[in-house]
Amino acid sequence: MYVVVNAAASVDGKLSTRRREQLRISGPEDFDRMDRIRAAADAVLVGVGTVLADDPGLTIKEEDRRVGRLTNGRPGNPARVVADSTGRTPTDARILDDEATTYLLVAAATPTDRREALRAAGAEVIVAGEERVDLAEGFAALADRGVDRLMVEGGGELIASCFDAGLVDELQLYVGSLVVGGRDAPTLADGDGFVDAFPRLELTGTERLDDGIVLSYDVLDGRR
Repeated sequence: MYVVVNAAASVDGKLSTRRREQLRISGPEDFDRMDRIRAAADAVLVGVGTVLADDPGLTIKEEDRRVGRLTNGRPGNPARVVADSTGRTPTDARILDDEATTYLLVAAATPTDRREALRAAGAEVIVAGEERVDLAEGFAALADRGVDRLMVEGGGELIASCFDAGLVDELQLYVGSLVVGGRDAPTLADGDGFVDAFPRLELTGTERLDDGIVLSYDVLDGRR
């Protein structure tokens, strides 16, 4: 499986404010770029925190792109995937509508009745890991279901976990022209952080969009 992380951050690396509310960092040109990446993906992954904060639909916005997928024998929208260790996704979340297949990656510790409620709401529940979602196991299960290209949209805890597990192949980062600040504001890669070994990146391209810049990176094997 090929995994591309896409994110938008301020110049100081923040995804949103300390209130963790949705923040518009980029503009229409970057939104179109993100839609193009979604259209190329078999599935789009977010963490449950993003679902709870933003209630996203994660569908393709441009009709021609949906038609193009259908013409090529693919679903009109990529599948939606939520990493949700304890099954906190609301049963009325937009991500559980009938616009696309939705997979929920949960841990074995998620109560059976909660799993059944999510299945009844329209999700295909995949158990991966014991107390927390094991992303490597979950990604393998997605690959078995035909997901060859996965787009990761965040948030910061999920992105950090993907890097920590060595699962990321490419990073696309839009840097917007604003400073957010705040020690408690989420960053591109939250969690415990890296201390002795760091994911190694190779800059492969830059593109100015709106009033910011897209930085494209390949993720190299190993850390240093």
